[in-house]
Amino acid sequence: MTLSAEFAAHMASGITTVARAWAVTRRDGVRLGFTDHDTDLSFDSIWFRADTGLTAMALQQSTGLSVDNTEAMGVLRSDAITEADIAAGRYDNAAVRAWLVNWADVSQRTLQFRGTIGEIRRSGGAFQAELRGLSEALNRPMGRVFQKPCSAVLGDSSCSFDLDAPGYAYDGDLLALEGTTTLILDLLDGVDDGWFLRGRLIVQSGAAQGLSSPIKRDESRGGQRRIEIWEPLRAEVMPGDQIRLEAGCDKRLATCRLKFNNILNFKGFPDLPEDDWLVVAPGGAKTTSGGSRR
Repeated sequence: MTLSAEFAAHMASGITTVARAWAVTRRDGVRLGFTDHDTDLSFDSIWFRADTGLTAMALQQSTGLSVDNTEAMGVLRSDAITEADIAAGRYDNAAVRAWLVNWADVSQRTLQFRGTIGEIRRSGGAFQAELRGLSEALNRPMGRVFQKPCSAVLGDSSCSFDLDAPGYAYDGDLLALEGTTTLILDLLDGVDDGWFLRGRLIVQSGAAQGLSSPIKRDESRGGQRRIEIWEPLRAEVMPGDQIRLEAGCDKRLATCRLKFNNILNFKGFPDLPEDDWLVVAPGGAKTTSGGSRR
């Protein structure tokens, strides 16, 4: 880390007034600040609260591309980090920044850590979160896969399809929830069964706002549209909550061409031979012209 001249002089004085501060930015845009000082701090338009009990283990930083990870611990509070929000996954991959700051003059500070939240464990009214450094991303495999189906995600930068185009998304109210994975909506006139299969369901209001799940089954029955998702949402959904459905794609060339008219952005290799062709043994025919053996 690099210290400013003023902060370096303060640290070298032998009598310091320093504390740690953390800023957590969730994927839904919510930003929270915490500090281990005994009073609140404020800088960078963030209010760092002192009453959350958040502490972090010592940061170990190394040169090169090795992964610099650490952990943070704190208490669960209804007005800060709640157990319900953790269970709903709202802190998964949240961005984290950590500073060493002179609490007597917050302009004197240095950024010690930047990364994301990894695994979170909670028990006894407290939580323990893994903090993953930026070099953690180097562990992810990169590059394209040679395969027959498309490797893009519908609507991403590789696919470039606009899911807000007419007919490819539906917004409506949830009528009822059957079990934990089947959501009941009004009948969708003119929309074939299976149109949203392999698509995505997004909750746009209520306790589960912002959560989503892939769609396992899409069918009309009894004058209603029944949408089954693969696993329960990690927060409660209630009748009246706003639900968005996005069309699904099975990654086939024909679907890309006929359903989405997006064949120019197809990212698969439809003419790639099957595995059986790759391991076929040479034939014993005397004719080598490639024609019939007769």
